[in-house]
Amino acid sequence: MNKNPSAARPGEILSRLRAQNPNPTSELAFSTPFELLVAVVLSAQANDKRVNQATEGLFRDANTPEAILAMGEEGLRRHIRTIGLYNTKARNLMKTCAHLVERHGGVVPRDRHDLEELPGVGRKTALVIRNTAFGEPVIAVDTHVFRVANRTGIAPGKTVRQVEDKLMQVVPDEYKKSAHHWLILHGRHICVARKPKCDACAIPDLCEWKRRNMGS
Repeated sequence: MNKNPSAARPGEILSRLRAQNPNPTSELAFSTPFELLVAVVLSAQANDKRVNQATEGLFRDANTPEAILAMGEEGLRRHIRTIGLYNTKARNLMKTCAHLVERHGGVVPRDRHDLEELPGVGRKTALVIRNTAFGEPVIAVDTHVFRVANRTGIAPGKTVRQVEDKLMQVVPDEYKKSAHHWLILHGRHICVARKPKCDACAIPDLCEWKRRNMGS
C-alpha cells in the first residue's frame, strides 16, 4: 500500500485546488508586466494588502519606467514609505527602471536571465514575472509554496531550489501554469504556518503532514 499518496498523486491535489479556484491569480494589483514587477519587488517582507495600498497611488502617478525615472527617487519613496525596507527598494527600483530603459526599451523582458540582471530581482521574482505576467508554465517557490510542498509530500525538499525542481518534475503539464497560485493561496489562507486549518482543507486525505500529525 502506498504510504505517501500525495507524492504519488500530485495531479489529484492540484485538481482539487483547481475545483475550488479555477482561475487563480496573484493577490497583488497590477495591469501590466511592469506594474507586476514593481509590486513583486515591493512585496519582499511586506504583505500584499499594504503593497496594493501603496501602488494604487504610485501607478496612478507613474506606471512606466520612464515615468518613475521622471518622478525621481524621493518622489518614489513618498509613495512607498509605508512598506518595509522602502529606501532600499526605492534605490533598486530606480536602477531597475534605468536598466529597462537603457537595455530593453522600457519593456520588461521575458527571459529569466535578463530579469535576474535587474537590481532587486532574484530567481523567485523572475519566475513570478514569467508565470504571472507572461503565462509561462514555471513555478516560483516562496515560503508558502515551500511549506505546502513539504507538508503535503507533493515535492519535499530542504531548499527552495530542491522544491522548485521537484515541483517541475511531478506537476502535470496541464497544471504548471497555475500551480504557483494554487499552492501559494492554499499556504496563505489554509495551510498556514502555525495552526493549519485542516478542517477547511480540500486535500486532507492526501496530506502527508496530516497523516503523520493528526491521523487519517
